[in-house]
Amino acid sequence: MEVLDPEQNATFYDNYLELEYDLSKVLFIATANDLASIQPALRDRLEIINLNGYAIEEKLEIAKKYLIPKQKEAHGLGKTKIKLSNKVIEKIIEQYTRESGVRELDRQLASVMRYLAKLVALEQPLPASITEALVAQILGKTRYSNELYRIAGISGVAVGLAWTSVGGDILFIEALPSAGKGELRLTGNLGDVMKESAMTALTYVKAHSKELGIDPELFEKKNIHIHVPEGAVPKDGPSAGITMLSAITSAFTGRKVKSYLGMTGEITLRGQVLPVGGIKEKVLAAKRAGLKELILCFENEKDVQEIDPSFIKGVKFYYVRTMMEVIELALTK
Repeated sequence: MEVLDPEQNATFYDNYLELEYDLSKVLFIATANDLASIQPALRDRLEIINLNGYAIEEKLEIAKKYLIPKQKEAHGLGKTKIKLSNKVIEKIIEQYTRESGVRELDRQLASVMRYLAKLVALEQPLPASITEALVAQILGKTRYSNELYRIAGISGVAVGLAWTSVGGDILFIEALPSAGKGELRLTGNLGDVMKESAMTALTYVKAHSKELGIDPELFEKKNIHIHVPEGAVPKDGPSAGITMLSAITSAFTGRKVKSYLGMTGEITLRGQVLPVGGIKEKVLAAKRAGLKELILCFENEKDVQEIDPSFIKGVKFYYVRTMMEVIELALTK
């Protein structure tokens, strides 16, 4: 605190060296993944610069211009001609990494270069070009698949968009009614805000059951269990409000959630959809995951307009004001 305070740091005293320094002209630069853990008094003295995640197109250019030449040099392949097409690099990005940065991509490219360096060391011929089949042989089976988000045919499951300390991410929210006395059970290591979103969504569905075509007596005869997979990972925030709403409504009506549809937004008991943050990271995560349609609050439209249109080509956006609009857009007829 004394180091960063302009009222004190001109005469900062180092107790170890027993000397006085003038730190008033010094610029300190630090990085952080999560601002929430920084003490409020310290955070108040910082100038915060948010760095957004990369789109696939940006990662492709970074790989071609920086990562591949760096890894070639590091593995003694500086003068060796290696042909890596855009399609192959995109395959590595989409099927072997899921991150906002390029650290994991750098590791995967290093694995490819190690394989080629081994061939050179063993005096074996190098392939004319790195094919998708060769990438699969080097890196193993694909780690991520967009088919995971094809959830048509399952009622009570919706795909939400989340913000994490390392960028945007996708999460499933599952709702399942069972025989009981109307109790709500929440699992999946949820924080207080997400629990409140689930309660708000359920109360809204109960209050508008007739409009939604749900027998009100069902809520007295059925328990509702809401689960967010990957239970070992803590989850919190207001972003899952409309996703909870869609999953609960789908579970009680039997109307399935549309395929390749993601959503994010906070909800109120009055039926409003409120804006949330981290839109660029969430939208890019949705694009990486292969989602085709996204539902957002109308106030988040300005955030989407700040994203390069080429990065979100092929994604259709719906901007909503009310929770009823979400239900009509998200669920099949």
